[in-house]
Amino acid sequence: MNWLQQTIDYGVIGLLVLMSFIAMAIAIERHLFYRAFIPEDYTGRQETEIALTRRLHLIATIGSNAPYIGLLGTVLGIMLTFYKMGESGVDDTGSIMTGLALALKAQSSQAPLAWQDLLPVLYFAVGALIMRGAGCTLNDIVDRDFDAKVARTALRPIPAGQVTVKQAALFLGLLLLAGLLILLQFNSLTVTLGIASLALVVTYPFMKRITYWPQAWLGLTFNWGALMGWTAVTGSLSWPPLLLYAGGIAWTLGYDTIYAHQDKEDDALIGVKSTALKLGDSTKAWLVGFYALALIFMGTAGWLIGLNWIFLLALAAMALQMTWQVVGLRQDDPADCLRKFHSNRILGWIYLIGIVAAGLRAL
Repeated sequence: MNWLQQTIDYGVIGLLVLMSFIAMAIAIERHLFYRAFIPEDYTGRQETEIALTRRLHLIATIGSNAPYIGLLGTVLGIMLTFYKMGESGVDDTGSIMTGLALALKAQSSQAPLAWQDLLPVLYFAVGALIMRGAGCTLNDIVDRDFDAKVARTALRPIPAGQVTVKQAALFLGLLLLAGLLILLQFNSLTVTLGIASLALVVTYPFMKRITYWPQAWLGLTFNWGALMGWTAVTGSLSWPPLLLYAGGIAWTLGYDTIYAHQDKEDDALIGVKSTALKLGDSTKAWLVGFYALALIFMGTAGWLIGLNWIFLLALAAMALQMTWQVVGLRQDDPADCLRKFHSNRILGWIYLIGIVAAGLRAL
């Protein structure tokens, strides 16, 4: 995919450079023309106006469309980033839950997203990437000593010596500043929720030191976007986003418990706590409970906004996929745990397709 990334980058930049060159050439030509302009050379007002305004419409056209070319490059870059995340198996439920909240809100009025509604989607997509990077950076700074003792994380940039703590902290500050600039584009309630989420983000890395349920705190943190996505559109909170948030927490408890089973031996040795260590051999029974709660809460959120039977089919498909995870899980096999964990991105797509398809069917 690197060739496609380079094509997008150089293509958009090249097009903008070409447009700038054309605009600059026209501006220089017009400047020279105006300096040598002699009104007496023209016989009438109309002829004079035509001469004075010739080619200016090209500058106006270039100036008005250049931002959209840049925006197109940004959107294509984001789409490519999400595609590469999917290919590499990176699951970012923060952005997933934000997208689901926006889709729920759109379908609660049984109206598809209009083009002007895509701007908050774009903001959230960029913001989710930035804040995910900030959260990972903070987690790597706090856990650098633990990471160095765990085989799976020993090659992360800080424990591997590729990046210093000072450099990581500077990078974190820049990410938070960029995230704040995006956050300020929304209404006051969304801004307040965004600032409040920092309390969860900052404290999460320490949870594994004090409780066997850090996955619950991760659920509170990762799924906060379900609330912000809704308030960004409506300016208020209601039951559907709250239920989606609760369902996301239960979902996170399930898939991150599976993920934690990869490191349970190393975690036990270095004193890190997790639900994998807490639940042990009873993990599968707990997973049934977590996933059942996720289906109940997320299903009720859709029911409250009046989604039809197509949405129920999506819930049934989610239940089958969750059943496959639980029944087939080999919790002492790290490779299988990672495979089951990665499969959860399918659940988000199923739920989103169910929301959109049910909304379209109702039109």
